[in-house]
Amino acid sequence: MSFEAALAAIRAQAPDIRPRVGFILGSGLGHLADSVDGVAIDYTELPGFPHASVSGHSPKLVLGRLERVEVAVLGGREHYYENGRADAMRLPLEVLNSLGIDTLFVTNACGSFLPEIPPGNLMLVNDHINYSGRSPLIGEPTDRRFVNLTEAYDPGIRAQLQAVAKDEEIPLIEGVYAWYSGPNFETPAEIRALKILGADAVGMSTVPEIILGRFLGLRCCAVSVVTNMAAGLGNEQISHEHTKASAPVGAAKLEKIIRGYLRGLT
Repeated sequence: MSFEAALAAIRAQAPDIRPRVGFILGSGLGHLADSVDGVAIDYTELPGFPHASVSGHSPKLVLGRLERVEVAVLGGREHYYENGRADAMRLPLEVLNSLGIDTLFVTNACGSFLPEIPPGNLMLVNDHINYSGRSPLIGEPTDRRFVNLTEAYDPGIRAQLQAVAKDEEIPLIEGVYAWYSGPNFETPAEIRALKILGADAVGMSTVPEIILGRFLGLRCCAVSVVTNMAAGLGNEQISHEHTKASAPVGAAKLEKIIRGYLRGLT
């Protein structure tokens, strides 16, 4: 079975690491994995792990220490739009859960609806809208599939991240993230509809992973790096290349917040 084989492959290369926090890194954010003092394992060496073929992702699992905290970093994700699988990240998250993580920290690149969160800034996700309607738990046979998402984005962790952002003098506005399946970008009419529904930003990831995280009993949080204003709200020529080029500005701020958060755990 892929789960046992992947776990065995990890234990063969990193037998002593017991990560506390698991990370999933979004487009243009993979540099954080390079800061971890530990072992990097290509997804191709881990049975059942996704190919994560989107440019701007680094499909490696990195296990080691960051700010003296043992972490597991998934440097790439498979998106729903690649193969139509909302549960594409289930096995990797089950493996990280088995390794010992109790917290899942998800990052993404997004389009902002709010002028107060322009490109280069961060949004702390406090709730989401599953605009796609898909769930990674479709097909799960047990009653565990009925996951309570009332506080999917852990209030305690959000408070910790806000405290770090204040200390670092980094603006960190909270908002609602809408999951749009992609891979095409949204139309201006769709953005207007999402604004009416209560969304503050839109992206093509994160929601399935948070649902899986809560299914596994993990405390979850997510921070979005704003790479553009959403369709019809700005002058950028929205494209994946633009996303990758814009992400490092906000990613530098996010790394400060992540490091400060981890220091608070030691």
